[in-house]
Amino acid sequence: MNHEDGNDLFNRLEAEMTPSPERDSGGDVVDLESARVARGESADQAAVESATGAVRESADWDDEDRPRRVDGPQPKDPGLMGQALEAKRRPVLPSWLRSWREMETAAAWLLGYLWHIAAFHAVRSPVYAGRLIARTPRGISRSLRGWRRWVADAESAPLRHAEAFRERTEEYLKLSRQRDRRVRWRGAVSAVAFPFVLTAVLLLVFAAPLWWQLAAAAVAVGVFGVVGTPADAPLSQHAVVKAEAPKLTASIVVTALGALGNDKLNAAIKNGTGIRFTSEIHRDGPGYRADIELPHGVTAEDIMNKREALASGLRRKLGCVWPMPNPDDHEGTLILWVGDKPMNETKRPAWPLAASGSVDLFKPVAFGNDQRMSWVSVSLMFVSIVVGSIPRMGKTYLMRLFLLIAALDPRAWLYIFDFKGGSDYRPLEKVSHRWRSGEDDEDVKYCLDSLLEVQDELSRRAKVIKSLPLRRCPESKVTPELASDKSLGLHPIVVSLDECQKAFEHKKYGAQITEIGEDLVRRGPAFGIIAMFGTQRPDKDSIPKGISANAVLRFALKVTGQTENDMILGTSMYRAGYRATMFSFKRDKGVAWMAGEMDEPTIVCGTEVDAVSAEKTSLRARKLREAYGNVTGYATGEDMAPDPAAGVDLLADILTVTNDDEAKPWNETTVDRLAEFRPEVYGTWADLKAEEKTAHLTSALKPYGIKTDQVGRRIDGKPVNKKGFERAHIAAAIAERDRKREAS
Repeated sequence: MNHEDGNDLFNRLEAEMTPSPERDSGGDVVDLESARVARGESADQAAVESATGAVRESADWDDEDRPRRVDGPQPKDPGLMGQALEAKRRPVLPSWLRSWREMETAAAWLLGYLWHIAAFHAVRSPVYAGRLIARTPRGISRSLRGWRRWVADAESAPLRHAEAFRERTEEYLKLSRQRDRRVRWRGAVSAVAFPFVLTAVLLLVFAAPLWWQLAAAAVAVGVFGVVGTPADAPLSQHAVVKAEAPKLTASIVVTALGALGNDKLNAAIKNGTGIRFTSEIHRDGPGYRADIELPHGVTAEDIMNKREALASGLRRKLGCVWPMPNPDDHEGTLILWVGDKPMNETKRPAWPLAASGSVDLFKPVAFGNDQRMSWVSVSLMFVSIVVGSIPRMGKTYLMRLFLLIAALDPRAWLYIFDFKGGSDYRPLEKVSHRWRSGEDDEDVKYCLDSLLEVQDELSRRAKVIKSLPLRRCPESKVTPELASDKSLGLHPIVVSLDECQKAFEHKKYGAQITEIGEDLVRRGPAFGIIAMFGTQRPDKDSIPKGISANAVLRFALKVTGQTENDMILGTSMYRAGYRATMFSFKRDKGVAWMAGEMDEPTIVCGTEVDAVSAEKTSLRARKLREAYGNVTGYATGEDMAPDPAAGVDLLADILTVTNDDEAKPWNETTVDRLAEFRPEVYGTWADLKAEEKTAHLTSALKPYGIKTDQVGRRIDGKPVNKKGFERAHIAAAIAERDRKREAS
């Protein structure tokens, strides 16, 4: 310890021991330096004694001036009840018994395994039969030799020879008499049994039915063939080769952690302290899971940063090794999942929507698998999505998968813009309301015009939601019931921009596209508009801050740095241990960190749907839309739809069902006529009560600026007042709308 360090420690001790006014308002202040010099101590000596708690007593110090311990009394260990309260309860049933899907998967695997073994040996049964027949003579010979040795008590001969060699006469005679008794008894048994065996064989050969003879021959061949099988030439082959991956054990894990080069980790391993397994290593899906408490000062991200070295230490392929932080515990805990095979080599279950089924975007949909090959679901409604990675890691495949899911909801409109200019999204042309592939100025302008259309639709929807009764829209957002009501035009809208940086950075249209994109991300989810952005260059220019900060659902495939990682997953995700930099370019294609769907980010790999499968799924989605009556826009050959309201012109329909001489039709009467005119659109309105019909049409007309009022008439001589509207206002609203379209 140098002189300055000693002075610092002494000064701290002096400050601690100086009486405070509150403690001793009338006491004298002790000159510690004078006391130290008077005792002939150096500064270093005093500092060392202070640091080790060995301060000498002095008659010059009062009790209040003596050094005091800063640690209070140590708390007692929690009792049995305290330990029970703090203990984490493990589930009674294993995970695969708590999920029907996992149980079905396990049962299917077991049946498949047993079927494979049975089929394997059944195909080779003629070979096995031939081997048994060929080895039967040897088996008979072995059996006769064994019978002879048993009768002669040959197994005791070495012991008798040993006693004779040692000249232990008494022991030798005892063994000889024992051998004589055994030989006499075994010989007698053989003499009695031999005639019966011979008789049975003769009867089988000359008198028994043929099927008895065949059965006896089969049994004899089976028994003697097995007896005659050499030890180095087994009768059958193995139907299943032993897995290459050995069982994960604590010693293997500790050895692998020790190979990472972490000083604190190595010191803990050397001392035998600091590494603790909080539960036994157990099977978890197609792999093993280890829950580890790391030494003090070592975090899960320290291990995740060296995933390749960890895989080397475990002697597994990189795609098998997945270290993750434990979101339910402190920063020094690690979940280590080690698969039997890499994710890209493990057989994945078939996508449930690949061959049949439709989608309700308001419900979670299975789209991919985690490391355990369990299905992971995603909720696309009420979120905005950001997908980012370096090139050729599966970003476009993942975005196309989401669009295929949206296409299987027959209510949804798809706006698809691919600025990469390839054919990845071509299968979706037949179900898209807007579709474009390319990065030229006209392609970006087409995107801008479409986004302006969506933004106008967003404003219209806000007015519709505002005008609806609270009982129909209690949370001021689109519900499944509202989305299914075609007259309201609140169907889901999915907007996708792949390689979005091309649009945001466009010199002429980029600023306006950025502004609209940020508006859709902020306000769109509540009104049924889902915006999705993908880029292979995640930075502040490629994904504007207004989008990256407000997107809810985020997918980060392989990236190269902390900035790119946090641009996709969110601020400080890299420091929290969720690092897309850990993914391998060759072995982790399609693997991503997913944030926003669950409480903590999770690793997921989207189900692989190639172009051919995407085409088939799109054709099925087209049929669903045709049956629902929602094939619009680009899918019908149109360039821009004349009316953004679900393909239904409410105002024009009202003019059609009302007469020129009806200046002020009643709402209730008009609703009944609309339901009769277009039952597929307005049919649900007919089931409403009279006052609900009136309120419903009032809400539908409000976004167009058309008000309703009391309209009185005489029916059977009695005055009747009901809410209605002026037909002239309907005609004026249509004329104004047409004028604006012509001007644009």
